[in-house]
Amino acid sequence: MNIHFVIHESFEAPGAFETWAHKHGYDVTYSRSYLHDTLPQTANNIDLLIVMGGPQSPATTQDECSHFDAAAERTLISQCITAGKAVVGVCLGSQLIGEALGADYAHSPEPEIGKFPINLTENGRLNHKFSGFGSTLEVGHWHNDMPGLTPEATVIAYSAGCPRQIVEYSSLVYGFQCHMELTPEVVELLIAASENELKAMRDRRFVQQPAALRANHYDDMNQKLFGFLDKLIEEYQISEKRALRH
Repeated sequence: MNIHFVIHESFEAPGAFETWAHKHGYDVTYSRSYLHDTLPQTANNIDLLIVMGGPQSPATTQDECSHFDAAAERTLISQCITAGKAVVGVCLGSQLIGEALGADYAHSPEPEIGKFPINLTENGRLNHKFSGFGSTLEVGHWHNDMPGLTPEATVIAYSAGCPRQIVEYSSLVYGFQCHMELTPEVVELLIAASENELKAMRDRRFVQQPAALRANHYDDMNQKLFGFLDKLIEEYQISEKRALRH
């Protein structure tokens, strides 16, 4: 199984996603755009594409951020979706999936930074990939925007501050506005990169400050993420076998 990460900034690290991939012994490759790595030109050597978050938006130009090429990332996402690969986007990555499918990203009603509950919709509760989530689950957040919705998209989960926390674009393509991959180590990186941002939003109701961020426990949501990813890979493998038969 080949897992490819697109990572936009060193402080938006893959965290629990990487832990899960290494635990299973999967082959892992990276495009670290902040180091000016190139993106894969095709989807041929990718089974699961994971596009991470970042302070950019899908509208950020290369004049504004030289190492971020939104158009190239949308192309890679489209190639993977067309080829029947599994695709997961986190935060900015989720917004880029929506844009690759023709759905414009939007600003979230509320910024969210910290650990707050998400609520599963009826569709989410009925989706076997999320059977371990329960009806409500506390997860990590660090965002101002949210992914767009295609006509075929299904909202799996929402929060008090954002109506699009997890979106199913197809049975193999998912956008996570929330950050279930956070670990204490990743949170420290984010705090160090966001000092001014956190101070400026100290009065926002869904923004925690560094002491609270450090006090959060992230293991449970990491385990729930692992369960989702295992089921996603199972579905991908079934899809691959079906494709080979035809």
